Amino acid sequence: MPPPSRHTRPSADFAAPPSLGARFRRTRALTESLLAALSEADATVQSMDDASPAKWHAAHTTWFWETFLLRDHASGYRLHDERFPFLFNSYYEAEGDRIARANRGLLSRPTLGEVLDWRAHVDAAMESLLEDSAHADLIALGIAHEEQHIELLLTDIKHAFSKNPLGPAMWPHDASPREGGGLLELSNEATQDSRLRGSSQSDEWLTHPGGIARVGHQEGGFAFDNEGPAHRVLLEPFALSRRLVTNAEWAQFIAEGGYRDARLWLSDAWAWVQRCSIGAPLYWRAQDEGDEQFTHSGWQPRDPHAPVCHISYYEADAFATWAGARLPTEFEWEAIARGQDVVGSEQRFDAGAGNQLDIAAPPIPVGTGELFGDVWQFTRSAYLPYPRFKPADGAVGEYNGKFMAGQWVLKGASCATVRGHSRASYRNFFYPQQRWQFTGLRLAKDL
Repeated sequence: MPPPSRHTRPSADFAAPPSLGARFRRTRALTESLLAALSEADATVQSMDDASPAKWHAAHTTWFWETFLLRDHASGYRLHDERFPFLFNSYYEAEGDRIARANRGLLSRPTLGEVLDWRAHVDAAMESLLEDSAHADLIALGIAHEEQHIELLLTDIKHAFSKNPLGPAMWPHDASPREGGGLLELSNEATQDSRLRGSSQSDEWLTHPGGIARVGHQEGGFAFDNEGPAHRVLLEPFALSRRLVTNAEWAQFIAEGGYRDARLWLSDAWAWVQRCSIGAPLYWRAQDEGDEQFTHSGWQPRDPHAPVCHISYYEADAFATWAGARLPTEFEWEAIARGQDVVGSEQRFDAGAGNQLDIAAPPIPVGTGELFGDVWQFTRSAYLPYPRFKPADGAVGEYNGKFMAGQWVLKGASCATVRGHSRASYRNFFYPQQRWQFTGLRLAKDL
């Protein structure tokens, strides 16, 4: 999910609520509850350059707190270990040299236990700052930053486990459902028999008459700087599908030669398909016993009615072309999510609903019918700065602005996204070939 940490300055009007300290403790505990499901070796492995070891995520988020809060704002604080900034700085040029990203998996030391000791040391030191309103903005940023890394920890370890011929599981397949999100038992009866390709059923689409829409962060409270400034855009009439594309629909795309038809693919995309021998979403395989996909519970039967996930922008665009539709722009998606001039009965969407991460449990996209919480949804919008965007001064200015080239915007949050990161203005971003995140698509069409 792009560099693995994408934190930015919060909006200036954020004020520390009474629960800020509780949110800090809960987030730190959630990271460690995920680590508890891993061995020392599990937490150290790095399966590709785009991913990082779980231990590194736990350490990097601690480096963030120590560097931007304790070092700069806690009187008399001394770094826990002077060597750690070189090991656990991610990409902040202003913070000095760092180990190459591809070499993070070589860090057998410090041990996981030593990283956990460091976390405890930093957590104790943070207590003196948590209720100080002068630091509320930065603490809110740090919480959001660690929550992003929780999702990355989950997707990175999934990729690493998928490379192991043993097909290891982080959790058993029958792990208990989490309350309010996560493992949900849904019949999906409304979607089992419907297909988007060639469909004329009007109730499958949310229509928008077009016009001037206001987009970007507008509500107050915390936001990343790439969500603003709020501004106006012109929309032509369009429709957005009420549901996500499913595994069954993707299987039909494959069966009809979707990965073999160059006419469906952008030039760079087709070159990628040929060069990398791409023929299905990441983590799919066919067995004599039936179709499977890799999950945090190892290889499991593939649910045909669940949303397709672990696809790239290239694949999403090709599927949309095959389906006689297109991907939405980020502004179209946001206008629908805000209920701005949406034609139809369902005009408000709850960003807190859907299948989102609450506790340490297997993240599984199940198709809730919500805009938020199953998979990140590709848009056809390049990741660019909004009008009047200005990066912050100092290291925090590196959080987003320098990555605004060559990537694509995704909306909607995933089943591995910590609850609270779902909002209409949120902009995730990835390179067009990347697909190890929980990424899927929702179709759009012109009217």
